[in-house]
Amino acid sequence: MALFRAIATLGGWTMASRILGFCRDILFAGIIGAGLVADAFFVAFKFPNFFRRLFAEGAFNAAFVPLYTDRLTKDGPVPARAFAASVAAVLLSVMLCFTLAAQLAMPWLMYVLAPGFADQPEKFALAVDLTQLTFPYLMFMALTALLAGMLNSMHRFAATAAAPVLLNIVMIGVLLAIREGVFTVPGYALATGVAVAGAGQFIWMVLACRRAGIMFRLPRPRLTPGVKRLLVLMIPGAIGAGVVQVNLVIDIVLASLLPEGSVSYLYFADRVNQLPLGVIGVAVGVALLPMLSRHLSAGEEQAATDTQNRAIEFALLLTVPAAAALVTIPDPIVRVLFERGAFDAADAAATAGALGAFALGLPAYVLIKALTPGFFARQDTATPVKVAVVAMTVNIGVAVVLMQVLAHVGIALATACSAWINAAILAVILHRRGHLVFDARLRGRVPRIVMASFCMAVALWGANQGLADFLRGGSGERIAALVALVMCGLVTFAIVAPLLGAARISDLRRALRRS
Repeated sequence: MALFRAIATLGGWTMASRILGFCRDILFAGIIGAGLVADAFFVAFKFPNFFRRLFAEGAFNAAFVPLYTDRLTKDGPVPARAFAASVAAVLLSVMLCFTLAAQLAMPWLMYVLAPGFADQPEKFALAVDLTQLTFPYLMFMALTALLAGMLNSMHRFAATAAAPVLLNIVMIGVLLAIREGVFTVPGYALATGVAVAGAGQFIWMVLACRRAGIMFRLPRPRLTPGVKRLLVLMIPGAIGAGVVQVNLVIDIVLASLLPEGSVSYLYFADRVNQLPLGVIGVAVGVALLPMLSRHLSAGEEQAATDTQNRAIEFALLLTVPAAAALVTIPDPIVRVLFERGAFDAADAAATAGALGAFALGLPAYVLIKALTPGFFARQDTATPVKVAVVAMTVNIGVAVVLMQVLAHVGIALATACSAWINAAILAVILHRRGHLVFDARLRGRVPRIVMASFCMAVALWGANQGLADFLRGGSGERIAALVALVMCGLVTFAIVAPLLGAARISDLRRALRRS
């Protein structure tokens, strides 16, 4: 199926990016650690990334792709390209103004994003400086999202999925230079590297669009009817599409009120959790939206329903066992990946606690990615706003209560709870509207996937106990023990899943043949 091929393409490149991202984070933990500079940089990196995921990749992508796909399907490539050009001109103008305003207002914005830093003048000033350096990244990524939407609408996913690799390559280069003494102010070097990487990703996408023959010249910015329609769809979608990101920013705000290092613990835990989320969730969401848009533009409601069912099934097949593994063995994962240099055993233990809590919500995070296209493809970006408000309210309330007892782990646990509430409400609304009908295959396989994942978790727990001495040994022993744990989990699930009917090899072969 085209869906599985698209997910495989996106997931493969995203996996490469995530592996490089792990190399980056391992270097960061060893060189920078989890102290003042790390906390300030992670806030600086999170701020433009929040707006990128909320507007550029969230609300903008949700509104732009269906409109562009509709023009491409009904009117042809020339009108579609003209629409994209008019949107790009307005988008660039808005981003330039927004970036300038944010730069000027950064000291005041920092009181909102990291209020806990206000009691530490040195950390607060550093966070402001670093965020001013990283913020231009947002402008480049907004334009990159537009070009990516055009390519994705044509089912050209590889260039879009490969672009984040550039960010990790640049950041790894900066970290190695810091280690060798080339840069003597690590925070400033890292923040500058983020902006440079954003420019590189934008250039990469321009070249990809030229190769595809869809690149355009920028016209004078004008609010055409098409642009106005896009803005109308984007305004509510800014909340609906980015609820998870809003929750993660709330996490940063609350973590800044906790002892030093809490922001870093949540960052490193989220990075591990983002591996399956990025490889599976992002791939499913990006691939599913243009496919649903095409089906609905052609009046193929049943095809749209079938495609969404398979996307949900595929997402759960991969994320439920991943969540089970991260909840069962967070300690050896974090210790092997990060415990070295400036990142000590106490940092590893604190990060592992947050990882286990985040992982409880992993399937929900991915379900949100699989369900929201059901709204966006029908040009409905308003409904998810109401869902987002409920989820964010739950996140804030639960986090404030749990952080009193569990500190940063309570914040991560609240994020997981709000994600499940968000996914459940989205599914109920789509189902009541008749836009989401769970077929017999999906209803039968979900409980089997859960059971197979439970069996895998039991096997992992036993293996972890048996390898305890090796996991406390030297670096080589710990790496070998973690590899053994991972192989144990993979083999167990590969054996148990077909036996329980959670997955069938024949289905995989059929999907690969169709791809």
